[in-house]
Amino acid sequence: MRTLPIQMDDIAGMKVTVMGLGLHGGGLASAKFFYDRGAELTVTDLRDEKVLAPSIEALEDRNIRFVLGRHEMDDFSRADIVIKNPAVRRTSPFLAAARRIESDISVFLRYSKSPLLAVTGSKGKSSTATALHHGFQSAGKKSLLGGNITVSPLNFLEETSADVPVVLELSSWQLADLRGLGVLKPKVAILTAIMPDHMNYYSSMEEYVADKRVIYSEQDAEDVTICDRDSPWGRSFAAETRAKVLWYADSPHREAGGWLERSQSGEVEGYALGDWIPAGDYRIKPTRIVPEDLRVPGQHMRKNLLAAGLGLLALGLEPKAIVQAFSCFSGVEHRLEFFHEAEGVRWYNDSASTIPQAVAAALYSFSAPIVLITGGTDKNIDFSDSAEKYAKATRIVLLSGSGTEKLMPLLAARGLGWSGPYSDLDSAIAEARRLAKPGSVVLFSPGCTSFGMFLHEFDRGKKFKTCVAG
Repeated sequence: MRTLPIQMDDIAGMKVTVMGLGLHGGGLASAKFFYDRGAELTVTDLRDEKVLAPSIEALEDRNIRFVLGRHEMDDFSRADIVIKNPAVRRTSPFLAAARRIESDISVFLRYSKSPLLAVTGSKGKSSTATALHHGFQSAGKKSLLGGNITVSPLNFLEETSADVPVVLELSSWQLADLRGLGVLKPKVAILTAIMPDHMNYYSSMEEYVADKRVIYSEQDAEDVTICDRDSPWGRSFAAETRAKVLWYADSPHREAGGWLERSQSGEVEGYALGDWIPAGDYRIKPTRIVPEDLRVPGQHMRKNLLAAGLGLLALGLEPKAIVQAFSCFSGVEHRLEFFHEAEGVRWYNDSASTIPQAVAAALYSFSAPIVLITGGTDKNIDFSDSAEKYAKATRIVLLSGSGTEKLMPLLAARGLGWSGPYSDLDSAIAEARRLAKPGSVVLFSPGCTSFGMFLHEFDRGKKFKTCVAG
């Protein structure tokens, strides 16, 4: 079995198969990385040229063998290394024939020279990772951001160095691909809110969360794991990690970490406490790290920023610099993204909301009347615990899909009406415009997957914004 060489120059001549070109950038970055270093490259994907056109066009100046619409066993059994797309199940018979399996993340981690901050969770991981990156940048310190946020870190591998921190958002699938490789050892690991997700892929919550646990499995006492004190999952992570635990919570506590509380003006702020803070001794007097005024609404966003602030403190940023950075943080595209206002109505794109709990969190981020556009394809998620939260919406507009079919009887049982379901965005948006009054919010928060009507949630969000704003 050939392994990845110590020197990248030695990749020349290796037979490499990229399994899953995809549209999110990981397969594309892997193909460029290995081809440009002289590997004999095959790219294979079950989707065809039409669907994958943007990624194929980005590789058109390279002499790459493409196998599309199918896989061929020889491409796996004869390859020195197979680069696996995170969404491909490890039970694939093609992967069983591979001599060595890697991912774009594992390849990056083998060669990166940077200190690592890694973030995972069911919801909030993109906002938290982006806030970390924004915090460094705002303080005048270069950092690099990639991973599940649709930027492969292989794109910036050459920029890594000991004084340039890398922030990676990691999905459960990406973490599963790193299990046992010994390459993931973040200086700071942050675990955001854990909720049922991808239950069409996993057999249980325990199996799903087991992949999340990989994020801290290689950490030691010199590292930091940041956990949600309000969550039983967070407490289980803290009990298991070998790293120093920092807690974040909705209410004050006296353990190392931070919390949210209301200021004298009635607004919510975030504080940190403990002699672990490199910038000073805050053993007695807490220091503020999350400001009152934020550009992105919602208690859940404040909690994400609190977790990110603890990570920035752990790497030496001053509390004042963190407060200043977060006061101008605009959030992340497709996550409660304010993008349009017309006739007194504010439009928000929350297309990254793929579970009903995320819809509930989004709804309770606003005090204005809400016209909610929601629904889509099911991924074996239970809507019953969150359905009553949909009552926070003034009016509900449904997109068609298998998830919507599960949601409708739950809404009806609670006396909640709706318009639709509509099989296209234009019709749903037209209905939302008709229902929205000046001073209200139109919130696009599907709470379901995008499959069927869209390529993925980012495609869904971009099309929504185009339909609304033109």
